[in-house]
Amino acid sequence: MRYCRLNSTRVVLSITLAAALAVGCRAVVNYQDPTWPRYSGLPPVRADATPAADGKSRTLRVVTYNVQWAKHIDRAIYVLKGREPLTHADIVVLQEMDPEGTRRIADALGMNWIYYPSAIHPKRGLDFGNAVLSRWPIVADRKLILPHVAGMRHAQRIATAATIMIDSTPVRVYSTHLGTPSDIRPSSRRDQARAIATDASAYPLVIVAGDMNSHGIGKEFVAHGFAWPTEHNGFTTAIFRWDHVFLKGFAAPPVDLKVTGIVRDTLGTSDHDPVWAVAQLP
Repeated sequence: MRYCRLNSTRVVLSITLAAALAVGCRAVVNYQDPTWPRYSGLPPVRADATPAADGKSRTLRVVTYNVQWAKHIDRAIYVLKGREPLTHADIVVLQEMDPEGTRRIADALGMNWIYYPSAIHPKRGLDFGNAVLSRWPIVADRKLILPHVAGMRHAQRIATAATIMIDSTPVRVYSTHLGTPSDIRPSSRRDQARAIATDASAYPLVIVAGDMNSHGIGKEFVAHGFAWPTEHNGFTTAIFRWDHVFLKGFAAPPVDLKVTGIVRDTLGTSDHDPVWAVAQLP
């Protein structure tokens, strides 16, 4: 299993920053290096057979789940393994995660994973970022730093990007968490969406999913050629429709197949409900 790749200087820096937060510093400490910290792993036990685009079924089930500061990992695992149709997920993207919580969820699901934190969050003093989990090999990844640092705590936002190889077909996946309405203006959030769409332009098959902190931001992805299967879903937080999946280059699913939904019974794991969507390989 691959896990954390850090040199000794960076370990000391990380410990020092975490200690500063623990004694009362409330500002966000951003990780401004686009290559670090980086965490990845393989499942401890590989499945005998992973889902494959074998001509019989070319349907991918994608789940996005904001697990709210990675506080209730055991409950989140129970939800992902016990709530239909989350149990059939092929790709899971997570937000508000730390590395240990990401590893535990990925191991429980038997998935490969990549995780980049954007910052040390002041409320918990832990890494805060996005992850991509996959039943197929992750052959490339990067941290995409998004424009517009937040106004109050100067927090930066990122997208964690991963190229997943499904048999011989590469699929680019982005787990993202855009700025909140209290952090940035709608125009700035559109800039963040455009940064992701621009980075994705080189890939024929793309999945963008996550906590968008906006419903209307979907129009920006549609303008860049994405389908928006989650557009008409209900609330994913108390009163907002903020969690979405966008697809580019995929085929239309069978007409009799339900293509998206929300799982409500999440045992208090988060203030967001997990959202799932279907992507049909061409």
